[in-house]
Amino acid sequence: MRQVKHLLEGKGTDIFSIAPDAPVLEAIKHMAERRVGALLVMRGERLVGIVSERDYARKVILQGRSSAQTAVSEIMSSPPLTVGPDTDVFDCMRLCTDSRIRHLPVVTDDRVVGVISIGDLVKEVIDAQAEQIEQLQRYITS
Repeated sequence: MRQVKHLLEGKGTDIFSIAPDAPVLEAIKHMAERRVGALLVMRGERLVGIVSERDYARKVILQGRSSAQTAVSEIMSSPPLTVGPDTDVFDCMRLCTDSRIRHLPVVTDDRVVGVISIGDLVKEVIDAQAEQIEQLQRYITS
């Protein structure tokens, strides 16, 4: 099975982030503009958390807080779970499902090199299964 670094090669290494002291409203606008479900929370070059649409819904909307007056640091998940580029896709899938998270920052040498989502992982697993089925069909019919 492929490793995380192969997923990043295919999808790119765009990293969307926000500062911990930024208002949640700014984070939500960034997510909407970039069509992503989460942003990394960075203090300079250091990853300090991750903020997602779920965090917004659970910790702002449902609690009746103000998006403009709540800082990202108040609702972010910290410390975020991370993986390395050599991590197996199935291990990442297990981590996401067991932890009920949708995004995994990819870190090497204390530097964020990308982010993978549960959608990236599901697609990879389905593609791998389709390839195995095709190989078995060729074997059976040849």
